[in-house]
Amino acid sequence: MKTQSLHLKAPDNWINDPNGFIYYNGYYHLFYQYFPYGPRWGTMHWGHAVSRDLVTWEHKGLALYPTTRADQNGCFSGSAIEEGGKLYLVYTGVRYEVVNPEDPHTCLDEQFESAQLLICSEDGYHFDNEHGKEVIIPPVTDPSVGDRTHTRDPKIWRGRDAWYLILGSTMGEKYGEVLFYRSEDLHTWTYINKAFKGPEYGWMWECPDYFETAGGGVLLLSAMGLLNNGEKERNQSICFPVAFDEATCSIQIPDDYQYLDYGLDLYAPQTTLDAEGRRIMTAWVRMPKVADGGWIGMFCSPRVVEVQDGHIFFRMHPNIRKAYSQAIQNPAETRSGYLASFDLTDGGEINIGGYLITRKGNRIVTDRTAVYPSFEGAHLISETPDTDYNNPDGTCHLDVIVDSNLIEVYVNDGEYVISSAVYGLTREIRCSGCKESRVYAAER
Repeated sequence: MKTQSLHLKAPDNWINDPNGFIYYNGYYHLFYQYFPYGPRWGTMHWGHAVSRDLVTWEHKGLALYPTTRADQNGCFSGSAIEEGGKLYLVYTGVRYEVVNPEDPHTCLDEQFESAQLLICSEDGYHFDNEHGKEVIIPPVTDPSVGDRTHTRDPKIWRGRDAWYLILGSTMGEKYGEVLFYRSEDLHTWTYINKAFKGPEYGWMWECPDYFETAGGGVLLLSAMGLLNNGEKERNQSICFPVAFDEATCSIQIPDDYQYLDYGLDLYAPQTTLDAEGRRIMTAWVRMPKVADGGWIGMFCSPRVVEVQDGHIFFRMHPNIRKAYSQAIQNPAETRSGYLASFDLTDGGEINIGGYLITRKGNRIVTDRTAVYPSFEGAHLISETPDTDYNNPDGTCHLDVIVDSNLIEVYVNDGEYVISSAVYGLTREIRCSGCKESRVYAAER
């Protein structure tokens, strides 16, 4: 099977959401939404990749594919849990009520229903798609609870005394909401409660993820229709520091949110615990066109999620930082990706192969105009909020991971991150206003 390093990319054709992210039996397992028949969105399957260290990944082929009435038109997003040494996947199955006669991989006018399914594996690699699937939450029938069509993406976790599951949904396609369920045995689930904010937070909440950190609880959401600025990607991933009460499944969601990533290209994040117990996150990088080699879709580097004083940090995972271990003078010395570190003064600018990074006061601004396709609604300029953690000498520290189709800019050790899909980078760096710069290649 195909092996990849540093960034997990589509093995071929199309991928999107990360699914079933888990550390299980000595390996990180990352499943993903996969259309194996072409480089475009279609009937969803689950691809599967594994890694010992979050750095080197091996694709293992298909894990899930449609076989039942409930998932006959796609095995959509979900998550994983270990119980009794076995690996369980929960996911959304979709059944089209009216298939598009021009394209059997799509439906007409969103006429479909969604159910939540469970499947178990003894070893994490082999799944009985023909006989092993079980519907655990049927399509929602009570409109006061959620939506029969748009209820999806179960994230499961073990609480103090039971299993819990969060689903994304919508109330009449007016505002997004999350639904909470509880189970004693993974098979029988009871709806307990819901939470929402209002229309200004998007009409649908998908790919929800709730988890605890040492600094408090966090809720991740991918909010559909959040932005109304004329850009193509109206759907955006956001995060909140929250307080969750397990007994009632009630959650306190504040009014203010952070973007998951200020490049606004990342979507559908999912988290798990790593081998050392750190909460880590990865997400889908939305790409506007097929990359060289005929594939489209990749994932950002795994990030450690921490909460400090109500602010959510997304820090570079130590394994990723360690992988870039060879100091080099310039990127031309390596054919693979590299890590560049800078201490940038106010007004300073870095040009990474045509991708511009500028410091304007306490903000970092990026511009990918020269290395991104031109189309109506393209998002070209990204900007962080004000940063509060400048170095004593007045500089702002940046760690920048550069790959052929992705740049990740970590600002002040993950206080903010800007990730940008890119095309056609040159292999050079120019910097003005840098007090210090260092470049590292991955040792392989």
